[in-house]
Amino acid sequence: MRTDSRLPPLVGALFAAVPLLVFAAEGASYPPPGNDIRDRASLQRGAHNFMNYCSGCHSAQFVRYTTMAQDLGIPDAELRANLMFTSTNPGDTIISAMSPEAGEQAFGAAPPDLSLIARARGTRYLSAFLHGYYADPTRPSGVNNTVLPGTAMPHVLAPLQGVQQAVPVKHAGPAGAETTEQVALELPQPGSMSPQQYDVFVRDTVNFLQYIGEPVEAHRRDLGIWVLSFLAVFTGLAYLLKREYWKAIR
Repeated sequence: MRTDSRLPPLVGALFAAVPLLVFAAEGASYPPPGNDIRDRASLQRGAHNFMNYCSGCHSAQFVRYTTMAQDLGIPDAELRANLMFTSTNPGDTIISAMSPEAGEQAFGAAPPDLSLIARARGTRYLSAFLHGYYADPTRPSGVNNTVLPGTAMPHVLAPLQGVQQAVPVKHAGPAGAETTEQVALELPQPGSMSPQQYDVFVRDTVNFLQYIGEPVEAHRRDLGIWVLSFLAVFTGLAYLLKREYWKAIR
């Protein structure tokens, strides 16, 4: 009968994998570059952006003002004065100033609730959408979008970003026919913000949309690191215990 005090290769590999599990849970590519749901200052700015530019048409009916204020460290006085435009009760959920019927009449479809838009579409999509507006005289709103062609949503951020122009390029098609494709957008004249400032504005807004999609996400990810680490260590200890029980019948 032989006992081996050395750590079995499998157990050693499990213990070595703990830092890798932690790194994977942190995920350099998640959240996407530029987004940080732990950045309270960014989330606070994003909340102001949402309430001032989005809540006129869009609701966030799964989020309560009190929850948002508590999570983001927003004082009650500021919440009531600068963020609550459609309610006087902080316990209410965020509803839009526009009714679904009015939205359908104005845009042809009721503006969607944005509580889960970041989870449904992804933050990269939202950022690209808010950067993708360009002038299109054929559209009722005078603009179109590279990410969602034919969108009914007007470019409410045009005073901030300015209105981009599509840059077409011609290609030789079959039988010498020319085809025109839109390949890029250019900004002849910025709005009240520089392109860099607008990038920050969009990042903060998308950051807030990611937060309201899952307010406990940061806590869940932190807890996940410890759970994965515990499971790795427990598996190693269970393997050692199994060897101790079974060594007598080798």
